[in-house]
Amino acid sequence: MNSIKDNELQTYLVGGAVRDQLLGRAVYDRDWVVVGAHPEQMIEQGFTPVGKDFPVFLHPQTKEEYALARTERKQGKGYTGFVVHASSDVTLEQDLKRRDLTINAIAMDNDGNLYDPYGGKQDLENRVFRHVSQAFSEDPLRVLRLARFAARYHTYGFTIHPDTQVLLKSMVAGKELENLSGDRIWKEVSRALTEPNPEQFIEVLRHCGALKVIWPELDALWGVPNPIAHHGEVDSGIHTMMVLQEAVKLTDDIGVRFAALCHDLGKGLTDEQYWPSHHGHEKSGLPLVEDVCTRFRVPKQMTNLALRVCEYHLHCHRIKELKPQTILKLLNALDPWRNSQVLENFVLACHADSSGRLGKEDSPYPQGEFLLEVASECKKVLARPFVEQGLQGKAISEAIVKQRGAIIAEMKQKSFGE
Repeated sequence: MNSIKDNELQTYLVGGAVRDQLLGRAVYDRDWVVVGAHPEQMIEQGFTPVGKDFPVFLHPQTKEEYALARTERKQGKGYTGFVVHASSDVTLEQDLKRRDLTINAIAMDNDGNLYDPYGGKQDLENRVFRHVSQAFSEDPLRVLRLARFAARYHTYGFTIHPDTQVLLKSMVAGKELENLSGDRIWKEVSRALTEPNPEQFIEVLRHCGALKVIWPELDALWGVPNPIAHHGEVDSGIHTMMVLQEAVKLTDDIGVRFAALCHDLGKGLTDEQYWPSHHGHEKSGLPLVEDVCTRFRVPKQMTNLALRVCEYHLHCHRIKELKPQTILKLLNALDPWRNSQVLENFVLACHADSSGRLGKEDSPYPQGEFLLEVASECKKVLARPFVEQGLQGKAISEAIVKQRGAIIAEMKQKSFGE
């Protein structure tokens, strides 16, 4: 069928498209709800069915999603334990009631008229996140989704309604979050890391107790002090949030931002009698990073970067003090010879750690610049000249190491006068 008979379908723009349009934000994806229709009618109009759990259809021209109005009933645990009822007798108000936040429960018809039975427009104007109904508590994933909205809309001045804050804490206390799978948690974490203020995602989860459930290794950093000589902010948790903020300034790369969150996990293991010193926290943090990445099913490339940053960030900070051979060992561990991006991301994460301290924000990071320059020069040392000299096997690799070490020593002398 080539055209849609709009007068035969009651269609409404819903959710994020309406919300962002009212906020003056760009709208990229549009979702529609259809009231008073049945699946056969949609197919007759040329729509393609794609929904598995409930009737969702693709528009024949725009390919945008059109879902039949539906209600949900909790049956089982977690975020998948729902029975969906979609039929022509479900009203628009009933459909909107099942949504998470009032700002996402606004509909707009084809003439631009708003249908807002739960006060979403007022909450948008007041910059408030508020749950539509108690049904919010039936889906533990909504805790993370709300935290992600906080990361996205922080600059607009949004706050969480006190009643919703109470509901979040009750959901945590009810152990609903324990039903979330690691990969589903990672999906929300990785999305949050793309937002302008991902630290707000962490803060919202921490304040309602959810962070202690899904990421206890990170939650443990709050209340753990650092030496004030190097950390004006003192608290390890606050420092980690500052590092994340600095990483956001430096790069859009999710892996770097994730590494920023993982770099000091070892400090949460330091016995209080040794505070504020954290000797060896880099090595002790490695098993924690591995556990987190395994639990969340973090992609291998991001896992490797997080591990390297955790283990070697102090090496980078103290590059001036390191021997040439130690610097070369650091480079070999990062292996810029095959992939320079790993080293570049490592330097960005270390830069964020260096400037993520009170009074050090936006500071330059010459250590990172030096490491990148050294790697670039060392990369020019190839095996061919040594082969042409008649060297073989182990002698070739030893010659490469020796020449690279000499390059590092010379560059260190020129850069630091040593």
